[in-house]
Amino acid sequence: MGALTAQTPKPLLTINGEFLIVYAICNLARAGIKDIVMNVSYHGEQSKEVIGGGSRYGVKLIYSEEETRLETGGGILNALPLLGRDPFIVVSADVVTDFALAKLPRQLQGLAHLVMVDNPSFHPKGDFALVDGFVCKQKDPTFTYANIGVYHPDLFSQCEPGYFPLNKVLLPAIQKRQVTGEYYQGIWYNVGTKEDLDYLNLRARENSNLLPII
Repeated sequence: MGALTAQTPKPLLTINGEFLIVYAICNLARAGIKDIVMNVSYHGEQSKEVIGGGSRYGVKLIYSEEETRLETGGGILNALPLLGRDPFIVVSADVVTDFALAKLPRQLQGLAHLVMVDNPSFHPKGDFALVDGFVCKQKDPTFTYANIGVYHPDLFSQCEPGYFPLNKVLLPAIQKRQVTGEYYQGIWYNVGTKEDLDYLNLRARENSNLLPII
């Protein structure tokens, strides 16, 4: 994100006058999820100061702090002591979507359940395929992981603390048919560049119904 995140954490960038992270928080709240763990690292104190304990959004926020960035897999492992032993939802702060999180399974057939979307222009080859409700690597067509999923703590049982990507645990589980998935065609934006941010702000000014309700 260049200069935009030089002094500001990405979750505190704004679309239509609201912080990116608030779109995720409000989507979780609409699904009845009131206890939220938020990973913070880069300029984490700013996020804690601005978002606080979550009361203004009707939720309780606990912060999982990373001294150095741990990537998605390492960050989830670091947060496990705060998450308990039941399956939990993971959503990225830089995704804006109207996907109804309440639809996600409360009990898993295996170790994870992923939401998949059509491949965006920045990721044309996608990530995974879906066959009979299971995520797999070797089939077509492929879809892109939407950065929305449900995970069981056991997915991380063999991991050591530290920096690692989510695929380190996902790919072996996918090969063992322990990861289910679903395809979503509604509103979904990944804010990865300044251009993405500018585009959504422009579209939001043109059409107030473009973004999910906060």
